[in-house]
Amino acid sequence: MLRLWFHSPLQLGLAQALVAALAALAVVVLARRRRIHLEGETLIAMVRGLVQIIAVGSILVILLRAPRWTSGLLLAGMIVAAGATSARRAKGMPGAFRVSAWAIAFGAGSIIALMTSLGVIDAAITSLVPVGSMLIANAMNTNGLALNRFRADVLAHAGEIETALALGAEARNSVSPYVQAAFEASLIPAIDSMRSLGIVWIPGLMAGMLLSGARPVYAAIYQFVVLAMIFAASGLTSLISTMLIRGRVFSPAEQLLLQPGR
Repeated sequence: MLRLWFHSPLQLGLAQALVAALAALAVVVLARRRRIHLEGETLIAMVRGLVQIIAVGSILVILLRAPRWTSGLLLAGMIVAAGATSARRAKGMPGAFRVSAWAIAFGAGSIIALMTSLGVIDAAITSLVPVGSMLIANAMNTNGLALNRFRADVLAHAGEIETALALGAEARNSVSPYVQAAFEASLIPAIDSMRSLGIVWIPGLMAGMLLSGARPVYAAIYQFVVLAMIFAASGLTSLISTMLIRGRVFSPAEQLLLQPGR
């Protein structure tokens, strides 16, 4: 129906974005009726997301003619931004940004470097940046889930942790169950994505490859390759993040720094 009213691609795109945004805001309004307030965060996220993706699209047009090494700088900038974004899910946890940035850099960065060197990811900017950004974005989401779950579990069991410390337990051992739970919970989306691939959803990368003329079987296999890389990057990121953060919730005297109400 929108195509009947809007003929230029820009006008059509803006109209489609408006309709999609209204649908998202309708969900926020329904949540508000249950006293769940997400209005400000959702609105800011949508405005930022739209502006950022338009800016990145414009930058990619310029980068298509740039040297290959510029893709490394762009991916490094994405890693820093991803670390800052996921660290917001760990309010009150000391060093959350540093932990997030290092975890994503080693987790997603190492998988990107390895797969590029082996030829799984094409080193051309047109392939490396989009695929690399998918790995970084999913690593960011996984890291945010891990930190958020770990923070919630520590706050919910602060009394038990302090009791264990008082009885002589080592600081890291006292939070080990919550580290494991956070790691497992953070990988649920990645595991479910692979499990439901081709049955519940057909990813955009595969659809794009089919539209560009790629063979269906190869497009399907490469989509699995991408999801496997996403799982590897996300899992490694979560593993590093949970290992680093567990020691940061304690003081040098092994006192629990993360407390309810702080």
